Amino acid sequence: MEFKIVASLDDREIDQLLDLYGNEFWCNKRKRSDVVEMLNNTNIVLGAKNGTNDLVGFVRVLTDYMYKATIFDLIVHPKWRGKDIGKLLMDTIVDHQRLRNVEHFDLNCLPEMYPFYERWGFTAEVGDLGFMRKFNYEQ
Repeated sequence: MEFKIVASLDDREIDQLLDLYGNEFWCNKRKRSDVVEMLNNTNIVLGAKNGTNDLVGFVRVLTDYMYKATIFDLIVHPKWRGKDIGKLLMDTIVDHQRLRNVEHFDLNCLPEMYPFYERWGFTAEVGDLGFMRKFNYEQ
């Protein structure tokens, strides 16, 4: 099956993105108004649509187009996993014309996803760098 990559989402696709988010522990509490704001402030948005024009995959990138690009929210609908949609989205990112000069890409993922991302040269070996977070809300 062929999948089409789109660089923006319409209202119907935003609703479908919320459905995608609803399937995952790390993003299942996101609200539509917040997602719309997030999309409006994201540098690169990519969606994967199937033959019936349903959104079945998504990824986004925040970047300065020169030194850093951070990949967020790579997600594929559970029913469509195993059909290389995640690979298609990642290939589209690393080959993206506007990202070709970026010095390095970052992403966050669970350890079981390391082998997936290693295909594009990602590594968990980042020297002495650590990960820090500040919460702006009560836990």
